[in-house]
Amino acid sequence: MFRTALRNVLAHKARLLMTVLAVMLGVAFVSGTLVFTNTISDAYQNSSAKGFDQVDVAVTAKSEEDKGNTIGKRRELTKTQLDAIAQVPGAASAIGVVGGFAAVADKDGKLVGGGFQSRGGNYWGDKDPRYPLTEGTAPKGRDQIALDSETAQRAGYKVGDTVRLSVDGPVLTPRITGIFTTDDGNVAAGGSLALFDTASAQQLFGKPGTYDEIDVKAASGTSQTALKAALDKALSPRLVETETGAQLADDQAEMISASMAGLRQGLLVFAGIALFVGTFIIANTFTMLIAQRTKELALLRAVGASRRQITRSVLIEAFVVGLVAAVTGLVAGIGIGAGLRSLMGTFGATVPNGPLVITPGTVGAALAVGVLITMLAAWLPGRRAAKIPPVAAMSSVHAKATTKSLVLRNTLGALFTGAGVAVVLAATTMDGSDGQAPMGMGAVLLIIGVFILTPLLSRPLIAAAAPLMRVFGISGKLARQNSVRNPRRTAATASALMIGLTLITGMTVMAGSLQKSIDKMATAAIKADYVVSMVNGRSLSPDVEKKLADVEGVTAVSPLRNAESRIDGESEYLTGVTGSAIGELTDLKVDNGSFKVDGDQVVVDTDTAKSYGWKAGSSFTAHFEDGKAQKLTVAGVYEGNDLIRGVMVDSATVTPHLTDPDDMQVMLKTSGGTSDATKDRLEKALGSNPAIQVQDKKDLSDSIAQMFTLMLNMLYGLLAMAVIVAVLGVINTLAMSVFERSQEIGMLRAIGLDRKGIKRMVRLESLVISLFGGVLGIGLGVFFGWAAGELLGTKMATYELVLPWARMALFLLLAATVGILAALWPARRAARMNMLTAIKSE
Repeated sequence: MFRTALRNVLAHKARLLMTVLAVMLGVAFVSGTLVFTNTISDAYQNSSAKGFDQVDVAVTAKSEEDKGNTIGKRRELTKTQLDAIAQVPGAASAIGVVGGFAAVADKDGKLVGGGFQSRGGNYWGDKDPRYPLTEGTAPKGRDQIALDSETAQRAGYKVGDTVRLSVDGPVLTPRITGIFTTDDGNVAAGGSLALFDTASAQQLFGKPGTYDEIDVKAASGTSQTALKAALDKALSPRLVETETGAQLADDQAEMISASMAGLRQGLLVFAGIALFVGTFIIANTFTMLIAQRTKELALLRAVGASRRQITRSVLIEAFVVGLVAAVTGLVAGIGIGAGLRSLMGTFGATVPNGPLVITPGTVGAALAVGVLITMLAAWLPGRRAAKIPPVAAMSSVHAKATTKSLVLRNTLGALFTGAGVAVVLAATTMDGSDGQAPMGMGAVLLIIGVFILTPLLSRPLIAAAAPLMRVFGISGKLARQNSVRNPRRTAATASALMIGLTLITGMTVMAGSLQKSIDKMATAAIKADYVVSMVNGRSLSPDVEKKLADVEGVTAVSPLRNAESRIDGESEYLTGVTGSAIGELTDLKVDNGSFKVDGDQVVVDTDTAKSYGWKAGSSFTAHFEDGKAQKLTVAGVYEGNDLIRGVMVDSATVTPHLTDPDDMQVMLKTSGGTSDATKDRLEKALGSNPAIQVQDKKDLSDSIAQMFTLMLNMLYGLLAMAVIVAVLGVINTLAMSVFERSQEIGMLRAIGLDRKGIKRMVRLESLVISLFGGVLGIGLGVFFGWAAGELLGTKMATYELVLPWARMALFLLLAATVGILAALWPARRAARMNMLTAIKSE
């Protein structure tokens, strides 16, 4: 039986080609994902480990814990502690570290890197061992910096050039005095690093006379562990904590691995979808092969082969096919992993240098996935093959589905579908996160139910296309009849395309609706002409608000200032605003009381008011970081949203309590409204700072649209693999169907149907099956998009369903295109058959 199985694989290798391709694509996706993420993770970990070469032990300050209504003090390391640490036995040197955000602009005024990895720090003394200078000298004073060599090369800077730089407010223009090399992971990832002298860095990053960390280098012969023990003995464990450089490198590696795990899981989900779609092709292929070999299998039964041996022979064929697909998929996946890494450079993302990482786990996963998926998909056809009665098969009577089996299938499908719909509808009535798990379960049940019912649905839905098919004469009539001749085969072929389009349509509906809702939220709640913020979401200096207030034409301006407090023993962040201006800049519906922010009068959003049991007139005491407390009164309760929420207090009330005030945004209104000239004036007032963005409502809408467009394009790209696999399924089914109907096609040629008619018949059959899958997929996608939107609507008051009719029409056109393209080869093959040879075939 083993030899028979191998001969069958070789005999039907052309018909198994599409199955191999489908599995290979899925395996390539899996192995490519693993190779890519392992390579990137390894490169970052190695780069990060190099960054700790100059650190044997790192000392950081411990902050006090919040207790009751007291906010714990944020401790800093001082010069006294630095000097004491340098004198600890076993310490060769100690360096005080200061750091923060520092955005560097290129010569065109554009931000270097993405902004999130733009860092600033301090250069220690005249010769910092962490940052070896390749050119120039160490920086001195606020008007001088040293720049990393990677950024200098990307931006075209050299020693002596003036650079535009921003910390958290108006732009600075220091001169580059030195260029250095570094193993800093942020720089290796495409970020920038600008260094000031220590005193200037302390002032700019808000830490005068203090350090974020003290890096200690061990003396010769002293291990990291021994130095850590000596420091722990000399320092107060209540005030500081110590970690060895090796531990820091391990922690960083673990953090990198955890961050890559999310990307890996996301990509593997889409690989799983492609493999799931591939199972339809595998099952369809083996079902059709077994149907075409009915006599052969019956003969094996007649000469003594047991049912178990027949099933085993089919599984051996599947094992061989899966192994070939897994090996080729692994090779292709290694190429994909290498290509994705190169592609990141094309899109401007910088990855540290490192080798391509192919782990034993990647090889094992590729082989296991390819072989197991193929064998599992072939098991059911193999089991069916073993049940073929030898006598019926010897007389060429194929086993038809009995009425009992059809009733059982349709009943089971109806139960799954009904249960799925019921669970999804029930989930839409739940609150936010509570409904996620039930909705996911309901979606799975519904997809399974529709798949089971697809043979039943195929007849009425395809019959609906009969008027259109009549336009194509006898070819159209034959195509329609052929497409419903074997409903199970049609269902399996259409379902592969259905799953891909269900996901694509559902995500498109959700993304469009979310975009509209967030856009509506942003424009409805804000009356301000402009909103000013950092491009990377970090906080702004209070100087930004002051400079904007002095700009000609600005009539109202208010910051959104963060103020940490403790209320009733709980941590609560207050938002400091300009009380006299906030009413002109926002449009928030007040449910209770009045919108008044002045002195001790505050307004709170409905959720916060509900959690504390507040209403208009309620009073509470806020405890601030300086240890002082203030009694505040609720003047009104407003309807908050994802953009504006929480407790709003007059900034004049909270700012005196803040050690280092910072603003998340600044809103402003101008006398002339929005215009290019006004925006230009505002940007120039901030020194045309590349790290600060000035946005009007249209800019906010465009940024939201851009974010969702990027997200959708990424999802389309990832789901494209599932659609490609579905196309292979259509090609495979049609090709094998043409082979199966060789005699019939020969007879049609003999009675007068020309080659063009045969081609048209096969193409129309493919078109009908693809459109059937497309209609089901789009319908399910819209339903899931609506249901998910209902769940989101419980957390987002502005949510409304948006049906992207143009895109859905495009998806239907895509399904039609898939059908036409998939039929090109099978149609050509059918038309080129020799008439007499085809008639004589069995």
